[in-house]
Amino acid sequence: MRRNHILLLFSAGLVLGCADGPSPTGAANDAPRPLAIVAGQPDAGRHPYVGLLVFDNAEGPAWRCSGSLLSATVVLTAGHCTEGAVAARIWVDESVQGNTEYPFGGATSYEGEAHTYPGFCIPCGPGLPGFAHGDVGIVVLSEPVPTSLVNQYAQLPTAGLVESLGNNSVIDQIGYGVQRQLHGGGPPAWTGRLIRLQAPALTISGHFVHSDEFLRVSANNAQGKGGTCFGDSGGPHLVGATDVAVGVTSYGTNSNCAGVNYVMRIDRPDVLDWIQTLQ
Repeated sequence: MRRNHILLLFSAGLVLGCADGPSPTGAANDAPRPLAIVAGQPDAGRHPYVGLLVFDNAEGPAWRCSGSLLSATVVLTAGHCTEGAVAARIWVDESVQGNTEYPFGGATSYEGEAHTYPGFCIPCGPGLPGFAHGDVGIVVLSEPVPTSLVNQYAQLPTAGLVESLGNNSVIDQIGYGVQRQLHGGGPPAWTGRLIRLQAPALTISGHFVHSDEFLRVSANNAQGKGGTCFGDSGGPHLVGATDVAVGVTSYGTNSNCAGVNYVMRIDRPDVLDWIQTLQ
């Protein structure tokens, strides 16, 4: 994410998940630390279609997010990940830690072009969740990810599926986001190990401002409900124990990556129609 966006987000008390900038090798992340998405577990091959995305600006690799393959050439992610990108690439390995090509393109990644939903706007107004609109993006790859690597894909939901989910419905969150908060020598900072992780969350149902666009999920790590954090943006939120994505990680309400997270719904007819034009 661009730095002016990062400053704006923190000044607004909101945190978008893809504010994590890629390091050339990930060497600073080698020290042992607890696994989390936050409070998650290694994916263990359950969601091979979820990959790590790096986006370039005019100067080269600039920020990273998560995304899910809808087909061998179409990747679903967040609009604040694709916005402003001149190029993108995805790794589908469960661990990208130690990959000497990362964050640049090479034999281990697949290049693509970023597209942002036409209704995307950030920030669009004060308060929650009027802060963002249309936070959906797509990366169209120039070559397909081989079926020898990924032979199953995230599934698009039926229109209005979120409306059928009751309070405390289980949602699986998947992503490569940061996993540990470091303290000392200045403000707390988050770091991670470039590993695909998964964790359950619970929906918080009910009508709220823009509930037609966002889904709220709990992120109470003390109660075993994982929370998304920087780098998880664009990762899918799946209806429990299925491959059906009802939304993508958009933003949280504080820099601790806890409390309530907001998920951009992709079960909206306008969003589904736009996605299908790129497939």
